[in-house]
Amino acid sequence: MILVDKKKVANIPLLEIVQNELIDRAVPTVFFFHGFTSAKEHNLHYAYLLAEKNIRVVLPEADLHGERSRNISMEEQALAFWQIILKNIDELGLLKDEYVNRHLTVENQIGVVGTSMGGITTFGALCKYDWITAAVSLMGNPAYHHFARYLVAELQSQGHEIPYSEQQLEGEYQKLLPVDLSMQPEKLNNRPLLFWHGKKDPVVPYTYAYEFYQKVKGSYEHPEHIQFILDNHAGHKVSRKGLLATVEWFNKYLHQKS
Repeated sequence: MILVDKKKVANIPLLEIVQNELIDRAVPTVFFFHGFTSAKEHNLHYAYLLAEKNIRVVLPEADLHGERSRNISMEEQALAFWQIILKNIDELGLLKDEYVNRHLTVENQIGVVGTSMGGITTFGALCKYDWITAAVSLMGNPAYHHFARYLVAELQSQGHEIPYSEQQLEGEYQKLLPVDLSMQPEKLNNRPLLFWHGKKDPVVPYTYAYEFYQKVKGSYEHPEHIQFILDNHAGHKVSRKGLLATVEWFNKYLHQKS
């Protein structure tokens, strides 16, 4: 039986999905981050399939989303986009420590994955934490600094007013540099990394991730440890093929550490 437990860990609302017989055991663990305007419950189908592979799955709620929503406008939420991502990254460290200290997670069998904003979070986490064993980015972007500028330009072109001066914006961009994996590709250190992206994605253009993949794949000692699945027909929605590839990626690269 697969259990879904709604709880708070390190004061972070989350769902934990695991097989009943493994509930009190240290097992491989995947932390799954949801997308912008989404919520933790929206990725339960991934969690169920991963739990079938004897993996514990933790679905945290991002700040200003789901249970952590506050009475703010969509525009205010959008302006907090990068702050949410940086908070996701920091909170991942807290969650990892809690699960390891509670003897529920094997320290060298930890995966991180996310969709869209969660995929972007995944890249920043890889940049900050060397204890991540394997990762999957679904519609993510590793080029924080460049993508932040792109998003601001897109908002301005649509007639939105950005309530920051150019100097303030530069300050915000600088905050992203420490976790901008595109500028520190050596932080990957040959860790297994799978990309999935739709070629027609209008929200997070695939080119940033694909160019990064082309740049780093030659540095991998084992070429099969880094793969890019580009769906020529997909937009900003992960296909079933992407879902199943994610499950198999973690099944392969987390369990082989046993």
